[in-house]
Amino acid sequence: MATLNTQLLTLADHAKLYGPDGKPAMIAEMLSETNEILDDMLWREGNLATGTRTTVRTGLPQGTWRALNQGVLPTKSTVATVDESAGMLDALGIVDKALADLNGNTNAFRLQENRAFVEGLNQQMASALFYANDGFNPGQFLGLAPRYSDKSAVNAQNIIDMGGSNNANASIWLINWGEDVHGIYPKGTQAGLEHQDMGVELVDDNTNRSAKFRAYRDYYSWKSGIAVRDWRNVVRIANIDSEQLMEEGEDGTTKIYNAMIRALHRIPARSRNSKLAFYMNRTAAENIDVAALNLKNIRLAVGEEAGRLVTTIRGVPIRTVDALLDTEANVV
Repeated sequence: MATLNTQLLTLADHAKLYGPDGKPAMIAEMLSETNEILDDMLWREGNLATGTRTTVRTGLPQGTWRALNQGVLPTKSTVATVDESAGMLDALGIVDKALADLNGNTNAFRLQENRAFVEGLNQQMASALFYANDGFNPGQFLGLAPRYSDKSAVNAQNIIDMGGSNNANASIWLINWGEDVHGIYPKGTQAGLEHQDMGVELVDDNTNRSAKFRAYRDYYSWKSGIAVRDWRNVVRIANIDSEQLMEEGEDGTTKIYNAMIRALHRIPARSRNSKLAFYMNRTAAENIDVAALNLKNIRLAVGEEAGRLVTTIRGVPIRTVDALLDTEANVV
Protein backbone atom coordinates (compact mmCIF):
# COMPACT_ATOMS: atom_id res chain seq x y z
CA MET A 1 0.00 0.00 0.00
CA ALA A 2 1.22 3.49 -0.80
CA THR A 3 2.78 5.66 1.88
CA LEU A 4 1.66 9.24 2.21
CA ASN A 5 3.96 11.84 0.75
CA THR A 6 4.91 14.55 3.22
CA GLN A 7 4.27 17.28 0.63
CA LEU A 8 0.48 17.38 1.07
CA LEU A 9 -1.92 20.25 0.60
CA THR A 10 -3.98 21.61 3.46
CA LEU A 11 -7.39 23.23 3.21
CA ALA A 12 -5.63 26.58 3.48
CA ASP A 13 -3.41 25.62 0.54
CA HIS A 14 -6.48 24.56 -1.39
CA ALA A 15 -8.18 27.90 -0.75
CA LYS A 16 -5.19 29.73 -2.22
CA LEU A 17 -5.58 27.82 -5.48
CA TYR A 18 -9.17 28.95 -6.05
CA GLY A 19 -10.92 32.28 -6.27
CA PRO A 20 -14.08 33.25 -4.36
CA ASP A 21 -16.17 32.00 -7.29
CA GLY A 22 -14.83 28.49 -6.83
CA LYS A 23 -12.91 28.57 -10.12
CA PRO A 24 -9.18 27.89 -10.40
CA ALA A 25 -7.15 31.00 -9.59
CA MET A 26 -4.44 32.28 -11.90
CA ILE A 27 -1.14 31.21 -10.37
CA ALA A 28 1.97 33.30 -10.94
CA GLU A 29 4.62 30.67 -11.55
CA MET A 30 7.41 32.47 -9.70
CA LEU A 31 9.37 29.24 -9.31
CA SER A 32 9.53 28.47 -13.02
CA GLU A 33 12.92 28.51 -14.70
CA THR A 34 14.32 28.73 -18.20
CA ASN A 35 16.30 25.66 -19.20
CA GLU A 36 16.59 25.83 -22.97
CA ILE A 37 18.97 22.89 -23.11
CA LEU A 38 15.95 20.61 -22.86
CA ASP A 39 14.63 22.11 -26.11
CA ASP A 40 17.87 21.44 -28.01
CA MET A 41 18.84 18.03 -26.67
CA LEU A 42 18.63 15.09 -29.10
CA TRP A 43 17.62 11.67 -27.76
CA ARG A 44 18.29 8.07 -28.72
CA GLU A 45 17.07 4.77 -27.30
CA GLY A 46 19.85 2.83 -25.60
CA ASN A 47 20.75 -0.78 -26.30
CA LEU A 48 20.79 -1.80 -22.63
CA ALA A 49 18.05 -1.97 -20.03
CA THR A 50 20.22 0.30 -17.87
CA GLY A 51 21.40 2.73 -20.55
CA THR A 52 23.57 2.14 -23.59
CA ARG A 53 26.87 0.54 -24.58
CA THR A 54 28.93 2.30 -27.20
CA THR A 55 32.28 1.82 -28.88
CA VAL A 56 34.77 4.66 -29.14
CA ARG A 57 37.68 4.60 -31.57
CA THR A 58 40.88 5.35 -29.65
CA GLY A 59 43.54 4.84 -32.33
CA LEU A 60 43.93 4.83 -36.11
CA PRO A 61 45.84 2.23 -38.13
CA GLN A 62 49.28 3.31 -39.31
CA GLY A 63 50.88 2.65 -42.67
CA THR A 64 54.47 1.58 -43.30
CA TRP A 65 57.07 3.56 -45.15
CA ARG A 66 58.88 0.85 -47.11
CA ALA A 67 61.73 0.53 -49.52
CA LEU A 68 61.82 -1.92 -52.41
CA ASN A 69 61.86 -5.56 -51.35
CA GLN A 70 60.76 -4.67 -47.79
CA GLY A 71 57.53 -5.86 -46.20
CA VAL A 72 54.52 -4.01 -44.76
CA LEU A 73 53.56 -4.43 -41.12
CA PRO A 74 49.88 -5.32 -40.52
CA THR A 75 48.07 -2.78 -38.31
CA LYS A 76 44.56 -2.15 -37.06
CA SER A 77 42.59 0.55 -35.32
CA THR A 78 41.95 0.37 -31.59
CA VAL A 79 38.62 0.84 -29.86
CA ALA A 80 37.26 1.01 -26.32
CA THR A 81 33.85 0.01 -25.00
CA VAL A 82 31.99 2.54 -22.85
CA ASP A 83 28.80 1.94 -20.87
CA GLU A 84 26.65 5.03 -20.29
CA SER A 85 24.10 4.61 -17.52
CA ALA A 86 20.63 6.11 -17.34
CA GLY A 87 19.16 7.37 -14.08
CA MET A 88 15.57 7.14 -12.88
CA LEU A 89 13.96 10.37 -11.69
CA ASP A 90 10.57 9.48 -10.20
CA ALA A 91 7.97 11.41 -8.25
CA LEU A 92 4.66 10.48 -6.63
CA GLY A 93 1.88 13.01 -6.30
CA ILE A 94 -0.78 12.37 -3.65
CA VAL A 95 -3.76 14.54 -2.76
CA ASP A 96 -6.68 13.79 -0.49
CA LYS A 97 -9.68 12.99 -2.69
CA ALA A 98 -12.07 15.01 -0.55
CA LEU A 99 -9.75 18.01 -0.81
CA ALA A 100 -9.41 17.75 -4.59
CA ASP A 101 -13.17 17.33 -5.07
CA LEU A 102 -14.04 20.55 -3.24
CA ASN A 103 -16.00 23.02 -5.41
CA GLY A 104 -16.41 20.35 -8.09
CA ASN A 105 -13.12 21.24 -9.84
CA THR A 106 -11.25 17.97 -9.40
CA ASN A 107 -9.69 17.90 -12.87
CA ALA A 108 -8.63 21.55 -12.74
CA PHE A 109 -7.08 21.04 -9.32
CA ARG A 110 -5.09 17.98 -10.42
CA LEU A 111 -4.00 19.72 -13.63
CA GLN A 112 -2.45 22.54 -11.62
CA GLU A 113 -0.59 20.03 -9.48
CA ASN A 114 0.61 18.19 -12.60
CA ARG A 115 2.05 21.40 -14.00
CA ALA A 116 3.99 21.95 -10.81
CA PHE A 117 5.45 18.43 -10.96
CA VAL A 118 6.46 18.83 -14.60
CA GLU A 119 8.25 22.12 -13.86
CA GLY A 120 9.98 20.68 -10.81
CA LEU A 121 11.22 17.60 -12.68
CA ASN A 122 12.34 19.72 -15.65
CA GLN A 123 14.49 21.78 -13.30
CA GLN A 124 15.98 18.66 -11.72
CA MET A 125 16.75 17.15 -15.12
CA ALA A 126 18.40 20.31 -16.45
CA SER A 127 20.59 20.44 -13.34
CA ALA A 128 21.44 16.74 -13.62
CA LEU A 129 22.62 17.09 -17.23
CA PHE A 130 25.47 19.19 -15.88
CA TYR A 131 26.02 18.18 -12.26
CA ALA A 132 24.73 14.62 -11.74
CA ASN A 133 27.36 12.11 -10.63
CA ASP A 134 26.53 8.42 -10.40
CA GLY A 135 29.82 7.91 -8.57
CA PHE A 136 28.28 9.65 -5.54
CA ASN A 137 24.63 8.82 -6.20
CA PRO A 138 24.10 5.47 -7.97
CA GLY A 139 20.54 6.47 -8.86
CA GLN A 140 21.82 9.27 -11.11
CA PHE A 141 23.71 9.25 -14.41
CA LEU A 142 27.04 10.94 -15.13
CA GLY A 143 26.56 14.60 -16.07
CA LEU A 144 28.90 16.85 -18.00
CA ALA A 145 30.64 18.73 -15.17
CA PRO A 146 32.22 15.60 -13.61
CA ARG A 147 33.50 14.60 -17.07
CA TYR A 148 35.15 17.99 -17.63
CA SER A 149 36.55 18.70 -14.18
CA ASP A 150 40.26 17.87 -14.44
CA LYS A 151 42.73 20.00 -16.39
CA SER A 152 45.19 17.11 -16.47
CA ALA A 153 42.74 14.65 -18.05
CA VAL A 154 42.68 13.53 -21.68
CA ASN A 155 39.92 16.02 -22.50
CA ALA A 156 41.73 18.93 -20.81
CA GLN A 157 42.16 20.81 -24.10
CA ASN A 158 38.37 21.28 -24.10
CA ILE A 159 38.45 22.98 -20.69
CA ILE A 160 39.17 26.70 -21.05
CA ASP A 161 40.22 28.25 -17.73
CA MET A 162 39.08 31.84 -17.12
CA GLY A 163 41.10 32.21 -13.92
CA GLY A 164 38.34 32.51 -11.31
CA SER A 165 38.87 31.25 -7.77
CA ASN A 166 37.26 31.02 -4.33
CA ASN A 167 34.66 28.45 -5.44
CA ALA A 168 32.37 31.19 -6.74
CA ASN A 169 32.57 30.47 -10.44
CA ALA A 170 30.32 29.96 -13.44
CA SER A 171 30.77 27.89 -16.60
CA ILE A 172 29.71 28.38 -20.19
CA TRP A 173 29.21 25.20 -22.19
CA LEU A 174 29.42 24.61 -25.93
CA ILE A 175 27.72 21.38 -26.97
CA ASN A 176 27.53 19.84 -30.42
CA TRP A 177 24.41 17.64 -30.20
CA GLY A 178 24.37 14.74 -32.64
CA GLU A 179 25.72 11.23 -33.12
CA ASP A 180 28.53 11.75 -30.62
CA VAL A 181 26.67 13.66 -27.88
CA HIS A 182 23.02 12.95 -27.18
CA GLY A 183 20.53 12.02 -24.51
CA ILE A 184 19.75 8.35 -23.91
CA TYR A 185 16.86 6.42 -22.44
CA PRO A 186 16.91 2.69 -21.58
CA LYS A 187 16.01 0.06 -24.14
CA GLY A 188 12.28 -0.58 -24.32
CA THR A 189 11.29 2.69 -22.60
CA GLN A 190 10.29 6.07 -23.99
CA ALA A 191 12.00 9.45 -24.12
CA GLY A 192 10.83 12.25 -21.90
CA LEU A 193 8.69 12.51 -18.81
CA GLU A 194 6.08 9.81 -18.34
CA HIS A 195 2.90 10.46 -16.36
CA GLN A 196 0.51 7.81 -15.12
CA ASP A 197 -2.81 8.53 -13.45
CA MET A 198 -2.96 5.91 -10.70
CA GLY A 199 -6.57 6.77 -9.82
CA VAL A 200 -7.86 6.62 -6.25
CA GLU A 201 -6.29 4.42 -3.60
CA LEU A 202 -6.21 4.10 0.16
CA VAL A 203 -3.00 5.60 1.54
CA ASP A 204 -1.42 5.69 4.98
CA ASP A 205 -1.69 8.67 7.30
CA ASN A 206 1.85 9.61 8.33
CA THR A 207 0.73 10.61 11.78
CA ASN A 208 -1.10 7.33 12.36
CA ARG A 209 -0.11 4.40 10.15
CA SER A 210 -3.19 2.43 11.19
CA ALA A 211 -5.40 5.19 9.72
CA LYS A 212 -6.13 5.39 5.97
CA PHE A 213 -7.80 7.81 3.62
CA ARG A 214 -8.65 7.94 -0.09
CA ALA A 215 -6.32 9.93 -2.31
CA TYR A 216 -5.70 10.63 -5.97
CA ARG A 217 -2.27 9.40 -7.02
CA ASP A 218 -0.14 10.49 -9.98
CA TYR A 219 3.16 8.82 -10.82
CA TYR A 220 5.89 10.60 -12.77
CA SER A 221 8.98 8.92 -14.19
CA TRP A 222 11.89 10.16 -16.30
CA LYS A 223 14.49 7.56 -17.28
CA SER A 224 17.40 9.25 -18.97
CA GLY A 225 21.12 9.86 -19.23
CA ILE A 226 23.65 11.44 -21.54
CA ALA A 227 26.15 9.75 -23.85
CA VAL A 228 29.40 11.45 -24.85
CA ARG A 229 31.00 9.24 -27.49
CA ASP A 230 33.53 11.87 -28.56
CA TRP A 231 34.64 14.31 -25.85
CA ARG A 232 35.79 16.84 -28.48
CA ASN A 233 32.13 17.77 -29.10
CA VAL A 234 31.78 19.45 -25.70
CA VAL A 235 33.77 22.45 -24.47
CA ARG A 236 33.62 23.87 -20.95
CA ILE A 237 34.64 27.48 -20.37
CA ALA A 238 35.28 27.13 -16.66
CA ASN A 239 36.29 29.22 -13.65
CA ILE A 240 34.42 32.36 -14.75
CA ASP A 241 34.48 34.76 -11.83
CA SER A 242 30.86 35.41 -10.91
CA GLU A 243 31.68 38.98 -9.82
CA GLN A 244 33.24 39.61 -13.22
CA LEU A 245 29.95 38.66 -14.86
CA MET A 246 28.17 41.37 -12.87
CA GLU A 247 30.45 44.13 -14.10
CA GLU A 248 28.87 46.70 -16.39
CA GLY A 249 30.19 47.34 -19.86
CA GLU A 250 32.47 45.15 -21.91
CA ASP A 251 35.47 45.10 -19.56
CA GLY A 252 34.21 42.02 -17.77
CA THR A 253 32.96 40.20 -20.84
CA THR A 254 35.54 40.74 -23.59
CA LYS A 255 37.60 37.81 -22.37
CA ILE A 256 34.47 35.68 -22.37
CA TYR A 257 33.83 36.49 -26.05
CA ASN A 258 37.37 35.47 -26.89
CA ALA A 259 36.98 32.24 -24.94
CA MET A 260 33.77 31.46 -26.82
CA ILE A 261 35.58 31.88 -30.15
CA ARG A 262 38.34 29.55 -28.94
CA ALA A 263 35.70 27.05 -27.88
CA LEU A 264 34.21 27.03 -31.38
CA HIS A 265 37.59 26.08 -32.83
CA ARG A 266 37.84 23.05 -30.54
CA ILE A 267 34.71 21.41 -31.92
CA PRO A 268 35.33 18.96 -34.79
CA ALA A 269 33.65 19.44 -38.14
CA ARG A 270 29.88 19.78 -37.73
CA SER A 271 27.61 17.36 -39.55
CA ARG A 272 24.40 18.33 -41.30
CA ASN A 273 22.36 16.71 -38.54
CA SER A 274 24.17 18.20 -35.55
CA LYS A 275 22.98 21.11 -33.39
CA LEU A 276 25.56 23.43 -31.88
CA ALA A 277 24.73 25.86 -29.06
CA PHE A 278 26.25 27.71 -26.10
CA TYR A 279 24.65 27.31 -22.65
CA MET A 280 25.12 29.73 -19.77
CA ASN A 281 23.33 31.03 -16.70
CA ARG A 282 21.06 34.06 -16.79
CA THR A 283 23.70 36.51 -15.53
CA ALA A 284 26.13 35.65 -18.32
CA ALA A 285 23.40 35.62 -20.98
CA GLU A 286 22.16 39.02 -19.85
CA ASN A 287 25.59 40.63 -20.06
CA ILE A 288 26.31 39.15 -23.47
CA ASP A 289 22.90 40.14 -24.81
CA VAL A 290 23.39 43.74 -23.67
CA ALA A 291 26.80 43.81 -25.33
CA ALA A 292 25.20 42.55 -28.55
CA LEU A 293 23.45 45.93 -28.80
CA ASN A 294 26.85 47.55 -29.27
CA LEU A 295 27.06 48.09 -33.02
CA LYS A 296 30.84 47.82 -32.88
CA ASN A 297 30.61 44.22 -31.70
CA ILE A 298 30.41 42.44 -35.04
CA ARG A 299 30.83 38.98 -33.52
CA LEU A 300 27.38 39.07 -31.95
CA ALA A 301 24.01 39.24 -33.68
CA VAL A 302 20.38 39.17 -32.60
CA GLY A 303 17.93 37.30 -34.79
CA GLU A 304 14.64 35.45 -34.61
CA GLU A 305 14.23 31.73 -34.08
CA ALA A 306 10.83 30.06 -33.78
CA GLY A 307 9.20 33.38 -32.99
CA ARG A 308 11.65 34.50 -30.31
CA LEU A 309 14.73 36.70 -30.31
CA VAL A 310 18.01 34.80 -30.04
CA THR A 311 21.53 36.17 -29.63
CA THR A 312 24.17 34.35 -31.67
CA ILE A 313 27.95 34.43 -31.86
CA ARG A 314 29.41 33.38 -35.21
CA GLY A 315 25.95 32.06 -36.03
CA VAL A 316 25.81 29.78 -32.96
CA PRO A 317 22.84 30.43 -30.65
CA ILE A 318 23.29 31.41 -27.00
CA ARG A 319 20.87 29.64 -24.63
CA THR A 320 19.86 30.45 -21.06
CA VAL A 321 19.97 27.64 -18.50
CA ASP A 322 18.94 28.69 -15.01
CA ALA A 323 20.13 25.34 -13.66
CA LEU A 324 23.74 26.43 -14.25
CA LEU A 325 25.26 27.78 -11.05
CA ASP A 326 27.51 30.72 -10.31
CA THR A 327 28.86 29.02 -7.21
CA GLU A 328 30.86 26.23 -8.86
CA ALA A 329 34.03 24.90 -7.34
CA ASN A 330 37.31 25.58 -9.10
CA VAL A 331 38.28 23.30 -11.94
CA VAL A 332 41.92 22.46 -11.38
